[in-house]
Amino acid sequence: MSLSRSPSPVPGGGWASPGLTNNLSPSGRSSPTKAYAGGSNGTPVMWERQKNMGGPAYQSFSTQNQGFFSRHMRQISSSLPRFRPENTHGAEREKIGESRWSGLNMPRLGRIRSLPGRMSRRTKMLIAFGLLFLLGYIIFYSTPLVYYYRRTAWLGGGQKFVIILAANVGGGVMEWKGAREWAIERDSIRNKKKYVAKWGYDLEIVDMSTKKRYAHEWRESWEKVDFIRSTLRKYPKAEWVWWLDLNTFIMEPSKSLQDHIFDHLEDVTYRNINEYNPLNISHPPADSYLDELSKSPIGDGNPNSIHLMLSQDCSGFNLGSFFMRRGTWTDHLLDVWWDPVAYEQKHMEWEHKEQDALEQLYIAQPWIRKSTAFLPQRMINSFPTGACSEKGTDTRIHYDQKDRDFLVNMAGCEWGRDCWGEMYNFRELSYHLNRSLWERFKEDLLCWVWFKLTGKKVKF
Repeated sequence: MSLSRSPSPVPGGGWASPGLTNNLSPSGRSSPTKAYAGGSNGTPVMWERQKNMGGPAYQSFSTQNQGFFSRHMRQISSSLPRFRPENTHGAEREKIGESRWSGLNMPRLGRIRSLPGRMSRRTKMLIAFGLLFLLGYIIFYSTPLVYYYRRTAWLGGGQKFVIILAANVGGGVMEWKGAREWAIERDSIRNKKKYVAKWGYDLEIVDMSTKKRYAHEWRESWEKVDFIRSTLRKYPKAEWVWWLDLNTFIMEPSKSLQDHIFDHLEDVTYRNINEYNPLNISHPPADSYLDELSKSPIGDGNPNSIHLMLSQDCSGFNLGSFFMRRGTWTDHLLDVWWDPVAYEQKHMEWEHKEQDALEQLYIAQPWIRKSTAFLPQRMINSFPTGACSEKGTDTRIHYDQKDRDFLVNMAGCEWGRDCWGEMYNFRELSYHLNRSLWERFKEDLLCWVWFKLTGKKVKF
């Protein structure tokens, strides 16, 4: 369009925009020859006034949608597919079958590389937190680091506990071991090794086979007193030792000793033997020469003064599973317990040997009662139904699957019961009760589906 035929918006010629002024034409009908200097009254326009004052020549532009919705719309639009721009010249026609979405023709590797750029910030944060959680789980639950964490005294505290397991290395107590005896020992040792490896404890396996160890005496089963002393010397950082007979099995390895007992020692123990007293021991002692603390049925009531913890079965004290604490009191007890004079005079009368000796010391020595505490038997020493069964099943003594008792002791199984059969059944029951989610999925669902399809029972 010719500028000479366009009327000027200003009387007398000239354009509002200086760039449209034609300086070569003297005609008033053509573009003005002079730049526009202002309005009809000679005052400059708004944009020129701002320019002369040093401000921006044109007014700034701002959108109206700067709120929550517009910001999220930009995030949504950044994740949408990207299309090729149209050919502005229209010189080339679109090829048949060619898509306008660049993602379809992009190589797979390129699409993978561009995936992080198409993700929103929230998705990236969720993925980052998931990877950190997975890394932490692998480090603390699938590597040896968890063992050292639980073993450290100021974190897990595992090095304060030592398990002493009585084994018959090389032979039985009164006869050579057969296949069943070897199997019992193998399963029992494996059970204790897994437990200490999980919680950072120490395991001391001692040889309880029949040997003439002390020149003039056999002292069969009395060796536990000597083994406790040697273990306390071997592990100077240990605070507690836990004695276990070979015919025991930890049913709940997911429970630590701290969570099960020692973090709430005052609540799970009792010192007044009258709460359960199968031996009918007179308690507390009432001798006139005793102090008030010795006459108290609960001692001083302070859990820190407990140095011996054991349970009672239907016939009295049971030493198949008991705890002893390092200290001067423990050293004195081990000395009098091992007294050779008492052994020479009474070992023929005491049917249960060192167990009967400890009962006699508890009755005769008031100072022993002050630091002795009892645990409910099913807390550390549950019996199978075949033990102590003269009066039928006793809820205070016998194992209960519903309550998930911590440990089972097949006490006396060598006298008319099947030790290996009981050990095998409790081992399988412990595995069944403590299966992981993946093991339950395999065995409860996949095995059932396979059985329905083929009629054959399998175990993945």
